[in-house]
Amino acid sequence: MVSLPADADLFAFDADYCGGGELAGADEAGRGCLAGPLVAAAVVFDYSRGPGAFAALARLNDSKKLSRARREELFPLIVGAASRFTIVMAASHTIDDRGLHRTNLALLARSLTSLDPCPPLALVDGYQLPAGPPHRALKHGDATSACVAAASVLAKVSRDRLMMQLHQRFPQYGFNRHVGYATRDHRQAIAEHGLSSLHRRSFRISLPLFEGDGT
Repeated sequence: MVSLPADADLFAFDADYCGGGELAGADEAGRGCLAGPLVAAAVVFDYSRGPGAFAALARLNDSKKLSRARREELFPLIVGAASRFTIVMAASHTIDDRGLHRTNLALLARSLTSLDPCPPLALVDGYQLPAGPPHRALKHGDATSACVAAASVLAKVSRDRLMMQLHQRFPQYGFNRHVGYATRDHRQAIAEHGLSSLHRRSFRISLPLFEGDGT
């Protein structure tokens, strides 16, 4: 597994790693959620175009370090700068049937394969995949590599947008606030309303007691 300081310049790392050609990066969003899909994205940047091709992405970073507004702002800029990109997802029932880890690895592999073609060099945030195109796992990849960071933004924004839409069908769970993560409000809603068809039934969900319980 490649490991570099998280504060290294994202684009300089990529350009040096691939020698000025194409490089793909893949990442996922929603792994720790109690409800909703797992989403993976892959992004190809062509560094033979020179640094000016990515000037609009100067604020690109790991999606977890960006505000929702900043991620939304970056989404079309990433799409415009990428040579190719893919966004794929797996529903909750797939996670329940196959297991979270297996589903995650398969989805990341599918995101790279779907680039058609995937460049000879590809980086995956944190995971060495058992299948898919040739690639290397990059520890803290979304904070080190521009193409991995870009994939993290596409995956996160795509998933958040979907959960906002699903909130209209299931308003009692508050998906517009937590997008499926295990917040106290979300767990309280599950305690009150039970599981929806969006929830991952294979997950062990620790439910809070009601207000006044001291927890």
